[in-house]
Amino acid sequence: MGWALAILFGAAVVLLILSFYKSGQSSTRLEQQIDQLTFSLMEEVYQLQQQMKDLEIDAEITAKEGEASIVPFEKRVLLRELIDLHRRGYSFESIAAEKQMSTEEIEQLLASYIKKRDERGKDVNDI
Repeated sequence: MGWALAILFGAAVVLLILSFYKSGQSSTRLEQQIDQLTFSLMEEVYQLQQQMKDLEIDAEITAKEGEASIVPFEKRVLLRELIDLHRRGYSFESIAAEKQMSTEEIEQLLASYIKKRDERGKDVNDI
């Protein structure tokens, strides 16, 4: 009777160790799936942010150009890229080098989309 009890106890220990090993494998697999889902969601959020930024810039272009003049698609894409680069802090020279255009062309295209440093809103004290 003692041997049977010892064998059953040994089998129980082996099964317990085996169950811990199997649950560790399944949790690793679950963690990998969660990581993949997280990365795909982060990529989608980034793409949505890019689309929102593009829409905001397009709305600004439409507002500045006016509804009467329709901006060609190529010019709109160029303006969007130029405005985005300028807002990210690129200088006119670096934008011109990247787009293979002259600095004067860049300044001329961006002139109506950039607030000059002299411009400011009315303060309460200016009234």
